[in-house]
Amino acid sequence: MKRILQLSFLLLIISGLSCRNEKPIAKVIDGSLTFSVNQYKLLAESMKGLTDQLPRSLDEKGKLMTAESHWWTSGFFPGSLWYLYEYSKDTSLKSEAEAETMKIENEKFTKTSHDLGFMLYCSFGNGLRITGDEKDNEVLLTGARSLSTRFRANIGCIQSWGSSAKWQCPVIIDNMMNLELLMWAFKNTGDSSFYRIAVIHADTTMKYHFRKDFSSFHVVSYDTTTGKVQARQTAQGFSDSSAWARGQSWGLYGYTMMYRETHLGRYLNQAQHIADFLINNQNMPEDKIPYWDYDAPGIPNATRDASAGSVMASALIELSGYVPEKEGKKYLKVAERQIRSLASPVYMAESGRNGNFILMHSVGSIPANSEVDVPLTYADYYFIEAMMRYRALLLKSR
Repeated sequence: MKRILQLSFLLLIISGLSCRNEKPIAKVIDGSLTFSVNQYKLLAESMKGLTDQLPRSLDEKGKLMTAESHWWTSGFFPGSLWYLYEYSKDTSLKSEAEAETMKIENEKFTKTSHDLGFMLYCSFGNGLRITGDEKDNEVLLTGARSLSTRFRANIGCIQSWGSSAKWQCPVIIDNMMNLELLMWAFKNTGDSSFYRIAVIHADTTMKYHFRKDFSSFHVVSYDTTTGKVQARQTAQGFSDSSAWARGQSWGLYGYTMMYRETHLGRYLNQAQHIADFLINNQNMPEDKIPYWDYDAPGIPNATRDASAGSVMASALIELSGYVPEKEGKKYLKVAERQIRSLASPVYMAESGRNGNFILMHSVGSIPANSEVDVPLTYADYYFIEAMMRYRALLLKSR
């Protein structure tokens, strides 16, 4: 409770600052990216000797938690290193990115996980985009084929988790993020099956995951025989009827990406509806970093989730480029506030602290009492991505 009150006090200080006293956003971004470069060099150094491990978070005692390549977050550390190399041109970061990326290569054969997009596209995908190394093509294409095996044609979705007594074919909103790998495979091979799977999954999710107000359920389970909806529930949110914050951000990002890849207007409309639900939510805090659930008990003293804010900021920056100027400015204004908030001492760690992660105050799963109010690699990844996207807009406007 003391920690929550301290966080709330700091947030009140920040929200009271006059815009006239704020640094230009370009300086905020460059300062934060420079800090991130130095912090991730320290994190990479701490990983020396852990040849089959990747950083994940901190445990309750502040000790580094690592994970093997099959864990869903494995691609975020190498992906962040690639972004930071792209920003800094520091060749030592390139070497670290290459080494950490190769730890995940065998996951291209994995057919038991829906998270191959997170694992492979954030790592090998960024490596390919930045270096043009053609050997990455094979890894990504093999991974896309593996992911495609989880598509259930009679349901119209890629199955997320395994079947259980509770859920026959569970599909989570997070799965929208992994469609980018399939769209990459379609563009680079011309094989329309990748496109078909991604579009059908996005359409099915749009039909059954979203409520009338464009908030999203976390889990929708389908009957494996009839293909009909079996249950709409949550695993990481407050309740089955609540709006789990990171899940809403996954949906926003996923439909923005699907519009970019397909130019289908229904995905742009969906992304805008989700964005407006979040921006106008009565429980969106002044600093625009969401509570872990928009309906969490204890608001305004509920725990924040920096990862939900990071993903949302990155998505809004991209979405701003696809809409009329008025809406675009609105989305960018929110994203800028999120970046400023995340770059402040409230959320950004001190140098060499926080296990050498960049951001504090993220949430994995409160219902499972797992990774609560800790750093998370994906919070860092999407914060870096958001800053790189905003920086690209600033450079383009010069």
